[in-house]
Amino acid sequence: MAEIIVVFNFDKKIIDLDNDNWVVDEFYATDIFDQLVPTMPWNTVMDIMMKEIHARGKTIQDTKEILKRAPVIFGVVPAIKEADDLGCDLRIVSDANLFFVETILKHSGIMDCFSEINTNSSYVDDEGKLKICPYHNFDHKCNNPCPPNICKGLVIESMQESLSLEGNKKRMIYLGDGAGDFYPS
Repeated sequence: MAEIIVVFNFDKKIIDLDNDNWVVDEFYATDIFDQLVPTMPWNTVMDIMMKEIHARGKTIQDTKEILKRAPVIFGVVPAIKEADDLGCDLRIVSDANLFFVETILKHSGIMDCFSEINTNSSYVDDEGKLKICPYHNFDHKCNNPCPPNICKGLVIESMQESLSLEGNKKRMIYLGDGAGDFYPS
């Protein structure tokens, strides 16, 4: 049983950019994205952007190919594999979405290193369009600096409570980079 749990944010901790921005930029849809961002929650914007990208004739396979080109931070793949080999319990808590995260992790050969991925859900609908849904309901009633669609603090607290109920006293290391990552740490 792992004595150490390492929880990663995804963007700028595993990949060297924001995956949402990467996809929007690579599909040349930044102009629409920039107009929408100030008017609604990020998660809602990304769902609308995936609808727009689909309307432009782009497929899920096109999105996968763009995600496979996302730059992974130098040295992170061997570090993750080593931590996994040493028995660390590796997890992700991210404001990304499951389709983007899993595509990049699979392509990088580290998907199986992670025991848990906590991120916005996503699915491909009957039309072949990626739908992105919030992890938490927008009224999660958090007073901390987190986006309305995911409170990383609540996710981390849930992990800690689960460990406590199991009687586990494990060390948890949280790797994040933004305001929404400060509170859960």
